[in-house]
Amino acid sequence: MARRSLGRQFGWLWAAYAVSAYGSGLGFGALPLIAVLVLDASPAQVSALAAVGPAVGALIALPLGPWVEFRRKRPVMIAMDLVRFAAMMTIPVAYALGRLGFVQLLVVSVVLAAAKIAFGAAGGAYLKFLVRTDDLVVANARFESTTWSSIAIGPPLGGAAVGLLGPVVTVVADALSYLLSALGITAIRGREEHPRRTDRRRVRAGDLLGGWRYLLAHPGLRALYLNQLLVAGLIMATEPLLAVLLLGELGFPPWQYGLAFAAPCVGGLLGSRLAPRVVARYGQHRVLRVVGTLRAVWLIGLALVQPGVAGLATVIAVELAIIVSMSLYNPVLAAYRLEHTPDDRVARTLSAWSISSGAAIAILSALGGLLAQATSPRTAIAVAGLLILTSPLLLPRRPGPAPRDLVDDQEGARQRGLW
Repeated sequence: MARRSLGRQFGWLWAAYAVSAYGSGLGFGALPLIAVLVLDASPAQVSALAAVGPAVGALIALPLGPWVEFRRKRPVMIAMDLVRFAAMMTIPVAYALGRLGFVQLLVVSVVLAAAKIAFGAAGGAYLKFLVRTDDLVVANARFESTTWSSIAIGPPLGGAAVGLLGPVVTVVADALSYLLSALGITAIRGREEHPRRTDRRRVRAGDLLGGWRYLLAHPGLRALYLNQLLVAGLIMATEPLLAVLLLGELGFPPWQYGLAFAAPCVGGLLGSRLAPRVVARYGQHRVLRVVGTLRAVWLIGLALVQPGVAGLATVIAVELAIIVSMSLYNPVLAAYRLEHTPDDRVARTLSAWSISSGAAIAILSALGGLLAQATSPRTAIAVAGLLILTSPLLLPRRPGPAPRDLVDDQEGARQRGLW
């Protein structure tokens, strides 16, 4: 299949996304690293930085969905990039002045989490405006491939940079990537129309639940939403457990641990490149059903890891299978979500999805940690692997209704006072 051009405007958006993704890859784990190396933070403080900051950021982002919905999305994206640039640059400035503290890192973590959710909501809506509906899978596949390549390349380079140049160098690189992203989005030409309301009810800034109402009212999106919360939450919950198992109980050296997670990211490039071809051949619904099921079957393999080369090969093989499945599935899911969400509900729906996903990961990670404490990391991983096998039951059994049909049904129900 020939490489499809999505136009110069999308090219600028993709370039901006790539710069930001690689900057975030370089700065992966930078805030906890600085907390430990510079501030000598306790394990409780590092845990709070990883959990409390994003949780508070999600709460702050709640009213941003309605706020973003009826504003032009490009200025919102630029503003969120500039907010993240400014927040991150306070860290090297405070470090240079000898005034860096843990509270500042916590505040930066909150700001980054809230701005990320708002940017994602605006970015999804803007992508729907920028490309044709039948190009959404291709566009999202390109974003997906960029994400996985940045994960494969960024953290190792960031770790080397910290070793050579000091603890805040990757923070500076990440901050500058947001500035460059804002410049790239600014370079996109063409006038963006002011969003129009298709419903009769004026959306207020306090309408915080509009995204969840739409997700739960749409049969296809509801099934995919619940499935994604369970799958993503369980997969992410095993990551810290696997670190304890590999580095602690099984005695893997750090370089093998890093290799076990970096090498499989190549599968992300493979899956994302296959996504448009697979959808063209088998159809969107079939891909969501089949690949959505395949995502769930591999995780249990991590509970079987043993010491030595065979154990390392097992982790790489399982992670590779998971990442190939995820990178093929994610662009199709993202395209379906945009196709089946009306223009005046995209920002609220994406915000609700992001907030719920973060909450599910936090809750399941906490429960996994408690289970591992009571039993063992291997047992907790095995339980997660068994639970995720139930997730295909949540996938939609048939294609959802056409977006316009559902909106008409909801509008009629609203007029009758039923929705």
